[in-house]
Amino acid sequence: MSTVTPHRPAHGTAPVGGDAPGPGPTRLAPAPVRPKGGSLRLPVAWPLIALFVLYPLWWALGVSSFVFVIFAVPMLVQLRSRGPIRVPPGFGIWLVLLLWVLLSALMLGLTAPNTLPPDGGGGRYVGWAIRLANYVAMTVVMLYVLNLSERELSRRRVVRLFGFMGVVVVIGGWLGSLFPNFSFVAPLRSVLPHSIASNSYVSSLMNVKFAQVQQVIAGEASSPRPSAPFAYTNSWGENTAILLIWLIVGWVVLGRPLRRVLGVAIVLAAIFPIIYSLNRGLWIGLGIAAVYVAIRLALRGRMVVLGGLALAVGLIGVLIIATPLGRTFDERLQNGHSDDIRTTLSQGAITAANHSPVLGYGGNRALIGSNRSIAIGKSEDCKQCGNRELGSNGQLWALLVGQGYVGALCYNGFFLYCLWRYRRDHSPIGVAGSLVLILMLFFQFTYGALEATLAYGLISVALLARNDRLRRAVAPAPHRGTVAGLRARLEAAGDR
Repeated sequence: MSTVTPHRPAHGTAPVGGDAPGPGPTRLAPAPVRPKGGSLRLPVAWPLIALFVLYPLWWALGVSSFVFVIFAVPMLVQLRSRGPIRVPPGFGIWLVLLLWVLLSALMLGLTAPNTLPPDGGGGRYVGWAIRLANYVAMTVVMLYVLNLSERELSRRRVVRLFGFMGVVVVIGGWLGSLFPNFSFVAPLRSVLPHSIASNSYVSSLMNVKFAQVQQVIAGEASSPRPSAPFAYTNSWGENTAILLIWLIVGWVVLGRPLRRVLGVAIVLAAIFPIIYSLNRGLWIGLGIAAVYVAIRLALRGRMVVLGGLALAVGLIGVLIIATPLGRTFDERLQNGHSDDIRTTLSQGAITAANHSPVLGYGGNRALIGSNRSIAIGKSEDCKQCGNRELGSNGQLWALLVGQGYVGALCYNGFFLYCLWRYRRDHSPIGVAGSLVLILMLFFQFTYGALEATLAYGLISVALLARNDRLRRAVAPAPHRGTVAGLRARLEAAGDR
């Protein structure tokens, strides 16, 4: 863990759910001091709490795409007043990515191979500015969570905020599955000037839906796919995987008996919308999660827990097969309606990166035609015709088109370094945080990360960093002449 100026770490707090190393007793963190006299002063961490707890409201108002940018402002104000700012290991790699997003604006006027020329207006600069603002905002959120103390914002509190959002996405999944055609105009639209409200991008944000209705399975006119409380069903899928991981940790692993029962019930309730979403990436991601946790448990010799995990997965599999959900699952696997489109867009992204490998083109580009036709627009006879966007089929491809190979390498390098750096954290938060980073690396091939997914990934990095800092604070210092001592010095050098 490094800081802008040297900073002495707090001692005496073990990683949540982990075993504190060392022979001496572990001192618990001091209890929060409550203000006297019924003070209405907001808690220090109010921006993060409001962001999570009120997220359904922000979604209903149509501002969920900007809410992280909005709340990053008070977070930044708090950070500036705190003095030295801790940063996670590998933060320099992330700063290079931010710099590359900034510099890629120089390429916005160029035309990528086999794409339409950039529009003559300022739309491309607005899109670039929104992306840059989101990257910066997510970075601020990560630093904010990392720099608050256990008294101001405990790790358990952050995990439970994640768990709350897990409940929200499960409820949203049920709403989208049962009421796929329900939509409403966000109340905020009525107060916006007509010149802004009539913009196609703003209009899409103000049209709030429970689900996206698409033609996915052959022989069916339409397939409703839940998306609430996000704009797209793919966003719902990747965020569901990440949030359920934290819900299981906060409610089932670390929770009290009643919370554990509720946590198990919520996870079981999530099965229906997960299958009904027809989201293969989500299914694979959950499979990766189960395998990873099983490996970590086996390496630690936790055979009883591993057996319980295997039994739970087996029972869920039987439940799916024994119900109509099994038929839906099988039909989706046999209908890869988007495979050709994704292949075309991925090949186009690589071609664009080969032509501009250093800075990319600053953002997504509209492909001339599609894999079905060279036509510029859709038609009743060809729903898949029209100009698709290079970079729209996943975070990796967006980085290749927008910031070239350098941007893609920095993004992957940061998460890979964090994954390696915290590989020895066997606490529940350590295992869950590492798993989230693995899913971030996997989902980049199929889903975009902006906005919420990247925020959840970076907050997970902050939790891993806090857990590691407090773990090392209570651990006895290894002897300098041992391998452990050398490793500790190398890790400390990597933090600076």
